[in-house]
Amino acid sequence: MKPYHQIPIKDCGEPLIAIPLSNFAVELPHPYVKLGAEYGERSPYCLRQGVVKALLQAQFILEKRYPHWKIKIYDAYRPVGVQQFMVNYTYETLVKSHNLPEKQLSAQQRQDLWGQVYQLWAAPSLDRKMPPPHSTGAAVDVTIVNDRGEALDMGGEIDELSERSHPDYYISDRDGENQQYHFNRQLLYRVMTKAGFCQHPREWWHFSLGDQMWAWLRDRNQLTDKSVQTARYGRV
Repeated sequence: MKPYHQIPIKDCGEPLIAIPLSNFAVELPHPYVKLGAEYGERSPYCLRQGVVKALLQAQFILEKRYPHWKIKIYDAYRPVGVQQFMVNYTYETLVKSHNLPEKQLSAQQRQDLWGQVYQLWAAPSLDRKMPPPHSTGAAVDVTIVNDRGEALDMGGEIDELSERSHPDYYISDRDGENQQYHFNRQLLYRVMTKAGFCQHPREWWHFSLGDQMWAWLRDRNQLTDKSVQTARYGRV
């Protein structure tokens, strides 16, 4: 159970809608589809209606400062089944990195590997009180590409199992190149938060609006009244 799971959910009933991909940069096929994840009838490139509106606002804010630059959408809606697929995929990848068959790992090694997995991935819970953020249609993983279509170097990859994934990892590093990574991350942060999103405290690429994590972060940062501290989006 994550700290944000204490937040009650009062789903507003907004539908999932397609993201207008022409306004953004996007990878096709979707990165997880290329790995074998199955999304069924819904596209991975959809979000709740209000979240799409905010994402378009973030794109407007970015282009106002940097014409022809685009937010690149890496991942958006993720059914619980895909969440389970990616949890399993990440665990299997970590097992392979040990160059041992899974059955030869000790109980402690397995526990340590699963601990690493759940540092990055939310549990694929079917409990409606504890939905994975992406399964609500309120979370999106993003970066920025410039006017030449080149992704800004953030000093770490999306979904990287490393402390480099923490948004402020480079904040105190005086190396010029590393300071550029921090500047790029701050640009993404400012663009998204000005549009109403909150950033995951351990993932520079993950932003949400309206889910439990968003409500929890707003309360933690004293941006909301506790008396109305609820999530507006639950699992879809």
